[in-house]
Amino acid sequence: MPKASEIKKNAAIEYNGRVVLIKDIERSVPQGRAGGSLYRMRMYDVVTGTKIDETFKDSDMLTMADLSRRPVMFSYTDGDEYVFMDNEDYTPYHLNKETIEDQLQFITEETQGLMVLVIGDAAATVEVPLTVDLDIVETAPSLKGGSATARTKPATLSTGLVVQVPEHISTGDKIKVNTEENKFVSRA
Repeated sequence: MPKASEIKKNAAIEYNGRVVLIKDIERSVPQGRAGGSLYRMRMYDVVTGTKIDETFKDSDMLTMADLSRRPVMFSYTDGDEYVFMDNEDYTPYHLNKETIEDQLQFITEETQGLMVLVIGDAAATVEVPLTVDLDIVETAPSLKGGSATARTKPATLSTGLVVQVPEHISTGDKIKVNTEENKFVSRA
């Protein structure tokens, strides 16, 4: 059983008899306390999708939920449902748009390294790799002589995500994007 300080985003834990998925963690160190940090976690019930906000001390012990990760690829959209196909046994996993809204800005049909978190027999969410390759569909024209470390400009990517890129990058380029920080990493 890990401590609250060891829990990461997208982990699944058992909380009040339910399996919840941790979507966001904020760490704070209150002044005047002779103790550790507090971890405020935003969690979502896997079954109902209910949002739960809870604060844990860094030493609180939490129980990890029994889950598995399956490699998948994005297959198609069916209304508000996104369907992912298991790379090994071709099992389709249906996920609601609201459940994976944050990850959708990094998912295209070409995205490699996607993983679905499966709890019991139900798909809970999809995990994206640390970096993904995306195409730039709109940005200001590249400046001749613009260096790689100079000023930046906004660029709209094929998924609708907007990131800051160096001035020498132009429309049509494929770039690597860090999925944790929504930042440009390099050309792909």
